[in-house]
Parts: sequence; structure tokens; C-alpha cells
Amino acid sequence: MPAGYYEVPEGEPAVRREGRDLTIVSIGATLYRALEAAQLLESKYGVSAELIDARFINPLNYDRILESVRKTGKVLLTSDACERGSYLHTMAATITQAAFDDLDGPPVVLGSRNWITPGADLEDAFFPQASWILDAVHQRLLPLPGHQVGGDQSMPELLRRSRRGV
Repeated sequence: MPAGYYEVPEGEPAVRREGRDLTIVSIGATLYRALEAAQLLESKYGVSAELIDARFINPLNYDRILESVRKTGKVLLTSDACERGSYLHTMAATITQAAFDDLDGPPVVLGSRNWITPGADLEDAFFPQASWILDAVHQRLLPLPGHQVGGDQSMPELLRRSRRGV
């Protein structure tokens, strides 16, 4: 946090980490877990992740996000909001329409589980963690050599959870 007075340009995302292989877009506090995941991707797998802090959902200037997606061809969007009905899906749809020819595959949305927010002792099972981001990257965007999956973030698992309402 800057010590003196400062202003944040309304609707403008901020690049928190430059990268070349993958774009991660975060909203809210998940930024810190995404930063941890980006550091692990670099140190363990040699994957350079560009991390963008959306900071806003409306207004939102997509120019910087699209520039990154066009560079990397891959995007993962994450926040602490429940995945079902999350604004991240609107962002994913907009990115898909605006950068369709530049994407190597569909955007991946990773949010909190679709149940009531639990007590503090179960937060790690509810909110996206750095390990979830690594698993989602490995299973849906870019296989990571030697990665041991800790939790299933695959599309079949997403569809299974949807069928069960979780």
C-alpha cells in the first residue's frame, strides 16, 4: 500500500506480474493465491504466468487483458466468488469473443465451491488455493511435467459437481 495519496484509474486492470506462457486474471483476495501459483509455475515448471489484477468488474477496460491473452493464448480467471453465477463467466465469454482466434483453448474459470461459506477451519476446501490453480492449469490448459494433481479441477469433475449441485 502506498504511503501517500494515490488514485486508482477506474476500470483499469493492473499487471502484477509479467509473463509469456499463460494469463491469470484475478478479482479480489484470490490475487495473493494466484501470485503464489504464478511463482510456483515459474520455479517448479518453468511456466511464465502473466498475472492481471482486474480490480474492477464494471467498468472494466479489457484492452490489457486481451493484449495478454493474445500474447499467451491461454487464460485462467479466478476469484473467491462461488463459481456458479460468477462474473468470471461473463469475463470468459467476453475474452472468448474478442480473442477467439488467439486462444489455444477455452478460458478456465476457477471460483469457490458452490455451497454456503464455511467456518474458518474449512476455508482451504472452499476458496481457490494456489494448488487448485496449478491443478487447473495442468488439467485444462497446459500439462505440467511431473505435476502431481492434488485435487481434481478437470472438466469431467466440474460437470460431476454441477450434477450434484456442489
